[in-house]
Amino acid sequence: MLVTRSLGAWGTVVLAGVILAGCSTQANRAPVEDRGQSASSASGMDKPLPGAENAGKPGYYTIKPGDTLIKIGLEHGQSWKDIARWNNLDNPNVIEVGQVVRVVPPGSTGTAVASSGSTSGRGVAPVVVTPIGSSSSAGSSSTATPAPTPVAAPTPAPAAKGADDVDFIWPASGTLIAGFDEARNKGFDIGGKAGDPVVAAADGRVVYAGAGLRGYGNLIILKHNNTYLTAYAHNQSLLVKEDQTVKKGQKIAEMGSTDADRVKLHFEVRRQGKPVDPARYLPSR
Repeated sequence: MLVTRSLGAWGTVVLAGVILAGCSTQANRAPVEDRGQSASSASGMDKPLPGAENAGKPGYYTIKPGDTLIKIGLEHGQSWKDIARWNNLDNPNVIEVGQVVRVVPPGSTGTAVASSGSTSGRGVAPVVVTPIGSSSSAGSSSTATPAPTPVAAPTPAPAAKGADDVDFIWPASGTLIAGFDEARNKGFDIGGKAGDPVVAAADGRVVYAGAGLRGYGNLIILKHNNTYLTAYAHNQSLLVKEDQTVKKGQKIAEMGSTDADRVKLHFEVRRQGKPVDPARYLPSR
C-alpha cells in the first residue's frame, strides 16, 4: 500500500507505507497508482519508476522524501519550470520517491549538484504548500521587534572570477544580524522594519515567487546566469512575478517576517545550486 503526501506547488511525493495485518481494506486505499500492488508486481516484475535507467548519471537526480520541484531547482541552480519541461512532466505537481529527473539542460554534460540537505536554519520538511505557479503577497504583522544586534560581516577571500561572474549589490540596507554558516544558516540575515525595500542584487529573471517552501515564507528566487541564483526570503509582500526580468537595484519585495521569528531578509547566493558565503560576492560596506 502507498500513501501520498500533498506538496501542492512543489509536487506530490509518493511514499512507501506499511501494511498493518488485518487493517488494509479496499475502502481505505489512496486514490493513486498502487505501484506495490500493481499487476506487474503480481507477475513478479515491478514496473520501474520514470527515469530509473539514468540513476547515478551526471546531470540527473534521484527524488527523495520531502523533495519538491522548487527545492530540487534551488539546490541545482535551475528553474522548476525548466526541470518540468526537460523531463516532460505532464503534471509538475506529481513526482515520486525514487524517480530520476534531469537537472541540467538536454545536451549538457554537467555533474548533478548533490542535495545540500536543509536549505535554511530550520530545515525543510514535507508540507502542504501553495500550488505551483501561484504567487503569494500575504502580509505579515508589523509588530515592533527588538533592535538588532549588529554582526560584523566576515571578510573571506574573494570568489574566483569566471565567465559567469556577477557584480552583486546588497539587497537591503539594514544591519547584518546573522552571517553565513554552512551548517546552520545558508546566507545572510539582514534586519530592518516591516515594509523596508528589498532589491535585486543583480540583473536576473524571476524563477520563483511564492510561499511554497517551508522556512522561507514569502520567497523570491532570481536566476542571474547558468551559475548563480539568489534567494530573498521572509518578505511581507512580493512585487514581481515568475518569468519577469528585473534589473540590479530594482525593488522586488518588502521586508517582513513570514515564517520567521522577526522582521528580516534572509538572503542567499547559490553557485550551481550550492549555498556560498555572500560576503565573498557583496561589496564591503
